[in-house]
Amino acid sequence: MTLKKMLFGGGVCAAALLAFSISAQAKRARCFTSDDGYFACSYRAIDDAGSFRISAPGYPTYVLEIDGPGFAYGFVNLGRRNVPLPGQFVRSRDDGACWNNPQTNTKLCAW
Repeated sequence: MTLKKMLFGGGVCAAALLAFSISAQAKRARCFTSDDGYFACSYRAIDDAGSFRISAPGYPTYVLEIDGPGFAYGFVNLGRRNVPLPGQFVRSRDDGACWNNPQTNTKLCAW
């Protein structure tokens, strides 16, 4: 491989990483969880499927990873590790910013 091709490839990778980091910046939001109530939070998209992370000082960090359209699995960060939340979350029909877990009767929202 020539030096020119290596430099071009590295430039493309760097540009892709920069574009991803810009689009994945946290946004200010208002959040709600069944356990924590309403609170100001940071919302960060994780992937193109709609997975996201919400966090705020003094509250656990929650992650919802989309499994398929309208379905997700949740995690809560407790210190240095992510703990899976039981059951599957389903997107609310009444409010698309909310996800409900019918097995545990919990709710997670980010507006």
